[in-house]
Amino acid sequence: MARRDGARRIRTETRIDADRGVFMISVAAELADMHPQTLRMYEARGLIRPQRSPKNTRLYSQADVERLQRIQAMTNDEGLNLAGVETVLEMEATVERMRADMARMEKRAAQMQKRMTEELERLRGSLGGEMVPYGAYRAELGAKTAAPGGADAEARPVRVTVRKPGKS
Repeated sequence: MARRDGARRIRTETRIDADRGVFMISVAAELADMHPQTLRMYEARGLIRPQRSPKNTRLYSQADVERLQRIQAMTNDEGLNLAGVETVLEMEATVERMRADMARMEKRAAQMQKRMTEELERLRGSLGGEMVPYGAYRAELGAKTAAPGGADAEARPVRVTVRKPGKS
């Protein structure tokens, strides 16, 4: 619609944090295509946790509305009852916690690996040529301890008795 005074309309777009409670119960119910009493029941069952205003009014976020729509899809389209919905949502929350735990563990493992590499480099620098990589003498040791009959012969098990000091 054009304005008669020649002034232009300015359109502004605002991004709202998806977790910020901005919708009152009637608006959230309409957006989710549900009755407001259904939202109250879902809150009582713990399926949804709206924020509260200073005057204790329920405030639903965009994420809450999307969750309500998912709940409705699970009950209407998938045929789940509310107990099934609770189980699915709990399992999804558990998976998310596990993913976060894995990410933390992977980050910690990478930090530990980095520290170990740095310490190994520091030791190599301080020891110079004295440090020999594990397994460097395997081929040489294998040739010295080869069983009679050549290097291809099978090694035989050897029994070694170890006595503790002071006991005979």
